[in-house]
Amino acid sequence: MAESKQQQIADTTILVFSDSKLYLISKRLMDISLSLIGIIILLPVFILIAFLIKNEDRKGSIFFKQVRVGKDGSTFKMYKFRSMVSNAEDLRHLLADKNEAEGPIFKIKEDPRITRIGKFIRKTSLDELPQLFNVLIGDMSLVGPRPALTNEVNQYNSFQKQRLKVKPGLTCFWQTQGRSRLGFDEQVQLDLKYILERSLVLDIKLIFVTILVLFGSDDAY
Repeated sequence: MAESKQQQIADTTILVFSDSKLYLISKRLMDISLSLIGIIILLPVFILIAFLIKNEDRKGSIFFKQVRVGKDGSTFKMYKFRSMVSNAEDLRHLLADKNEAEGPIFKIKEDPRITRIGKFIRKTSLDELPQLFNVLIGDMSLVGPRPALTNEVNQYNSFQKQRLKVKPGLTCFWQTQGRSRLGFDEQVQLDLKYILERSLVLDIKLIFVTILVLFGSDDAY
């Protein structure tokens, strides 16, 4: 289980933290510069993935847009490469009894809606690359709690809602320590640990660790 200051964060804890202006400015500058560099360098990968998605399923769009909850409960459209069949959302209610995740999260390891190319880009997290645009425009940060769906947040208790106190990100502690294998309560613990301990040094460390564990993780689905 996640620990903060060597102790698990109690489920009655009210987070008290204060980010310096220097940290927030430096974090934003890092987000802008690294996301822009990433988009430019990875442009050939974007084009290849777009071609493969369309080649397998011409009916759907290349990108999947979904409303997510950001800092302080604000909402925004998050972008991903489409990894499921074009009518995946319509089929979700048929799979409700097969949910393998705890809490408000919906996850199925062998989700029948996932396409062949979708399975690969999910396994390697390449489906998340379009979120670099979310980072660039300021909806997200490179590092922060993963943005949740509105229906998930509606089921949060007051303790869990504290993960919304900072801008969501592409990666955080639990993305490097088990990902989908972790239960929801463990994910919340790790998110709150990050909020309490975050710094530019920690952000840089998590970015590098994420790159190292990104490809071929058995915990991504």
